[in-house]
Amino acid sequence: MIRLLEDKIKSPDKLKRIVSYLKKHGERIVFTNGCFDILHYGHVKYLQEAKRKGDCLIVAVNSDASVRKIKGSKRPIVRQKDRLRIVAALESVDYVASFNQTTPLEIIKILKPDVLIKGSDWDKNDIVGKDIVLKYGGRVHTIKLVKNRSTTAIIKKVAQAR
Repeated sequence: MIRLLEDKIKSPDKLKRIVSYLKKHGERIVFTNGCFDILHYGHVKYLQEAKRKGDCLIVAVNSDASVRKIKGSKRPIVRQKDRLRIVAALESVDYVASFNQTTPLEIIKILKPDVLIKGSDWDKNDIVGKDIVLKYGGRVHTIKLVKNRSTTAIIKKVAQAR
């Protein structure tokens, strides 16, 4: 069944109700987050691997303001609304939400996912929300990233091609 993009993009409060329903029906909720500025194969592979860790994959996408705080004033390249739609279009992604903070801590507290995922470029001890998820019996995993695939590298290559 193909779902419309708009059906996959939810507010954190709506997702909280959806997650509660899914958990009552035995679904394992997987959560990850990121800027997902210029989507590339590394992102797609990462999200496919994340989905394999459970039944429902929720991706929290940094808002434009949040990306600027993290990456600098020239980012994001792709605006928030489009980034949400692009991530939602991926088959492996069940739901998408945006968040304004520089970390996903608040949305993790709201959703209480069963599995928290980050890329292997993160030290497991530094993953935001790890302590919360582990405290209620959830799991935390890192996923190996595809080598030589990054938004920053794409931006540099485009700038050099000018």
